[in-house]
Amino acid sequence: MFKKIGVKELGGNVFEMVGDKWMLITGGDESGFNTMTASWGGLGVLWQKAVAFCFVRPSRYTRKFMDYGKYYTLSFYGEKYRDMLYLCGSKSGRDIDKAKEAGLTPCCTDSGAVYFQEADLVVVCKKIYFHDFEPENFLTPEISAAYEKGDYHRMYVGEIVEVLTK
Repeated sequence: MFKKIGVKELGGNVFEMVGDKWMLITGGDESGFNTMTASWGGLGVLWQKAVAFCFVRPSRYTRKFMDYGKYYTLSFYGEKYRDMLYLCGSKSGRDIDKAKEAGLTPCCTDSGAVYFQEADLVVVCKKIYFHDFEPENFLTPEISAAYEKGDYHRMYVGEIVEVLTK
């Protein structure tokens, strides 16, 4: 059902894909994984590599899966999956099986990265860097408003190793 495409064949507006339509960040592998909805992240070039980057707060259950796994996926969905994205962004995988509750069908890449059959587009990433946000590095004061609880994001940068589309 999915076909592999080259990273330079990716179409669409990444600002719309991530910021407006949202995505699922999925960490872990078939032995254990979790997913979460996100509207922060992007695609680009870093260290002469095609990369994707995303951000996960320490309070999110997905964080432990992102930390221990070598790969993660970013997956994108059509509008008919908006309710699923709300559920995956508002419920914790500590309390429910999000994939089951959301009606998602987990699949694995050859590398073991988890994605979902219902996605329209999947970006498979091999982690190459992470960085914890530090409030002393914020250069504009309004950024601090996103962190009233002091739960500063960890940024993950992954080399894009596979792109799957329908």
